[in-house]
Amino acid sequence: MLTFAAACLVLIVIPGPDQALMTRNALAGGRRAGLLTMLGGVLGLSVHVSAAALGVSALLLASTTAFTVLKVVGGAYLVWMGIATLRGSRRTLQEGPRDDDAMDDQAPGAGEGGRMLRQGFLSNALNPKVALFFVTFLPQFLPSQGSVLPRALLLSVVFAVLYVLWFSLYVSTVDRLGRVLRRPRVRARIEQVTGLLLIGFAARLAFESP
Repeated sequence: MLTFAAACLVLIVIPGPDQALMTRNALAGGRRAGLLTMLGGVLGLSVHVSAAALGVSALLLASTTAFTVLKVVGGAYLVWMGIATLRGSRRTLQEGPRDDDAMDDQAPGAGEGGRMLRQGFLSNALNPKVALFFVTFLPQFLPSQGSVLPRALLLSVVFAVLYVLWFSLYVSTVDRLGRVLRRPRVRARIEQVTGLLLIGFAARLAFESP
């Protein structure tokens, strides 16, 4: 279990689309916005956990066509988010400094919160690399005999808990540094880097194979 947890933590800490989106949303909407994005990511993970438990992920990875479709859709979504982030960096330079105290007191509205949840959800749900993890890495820690479903669900919960703990800490750190990071020039630069990273993740996804 400790070996599995350590491997999961390494995988979670490695920068990816989730981290880029949480950084973007935490800077734009504060800690609550970042945490809502993280919650969406957890919901996206649940899709792959359920699919792996039911054997759907294995079928997906066995079908070149299905895997390619998921890659194209997921990559297109990341490119769209990356372009939107790059365009947002231009608007940031035209805005004045943010009032962090006012931002902390104002929670994202229902529509805004739903959008952030959706972004986090789609980032994971449309990522075939997450499906690949649960189908190829997870089975190495399952028993060779007896029922594997309870053990698989337990390991999936461990992964989700580590995901929540790490990104809660990450979002809180971004928010604590908000007074510096939300300066228009600094925030615009971060958004530019984030946008390029999202597009880069999409390009890397395009070369993934089952």
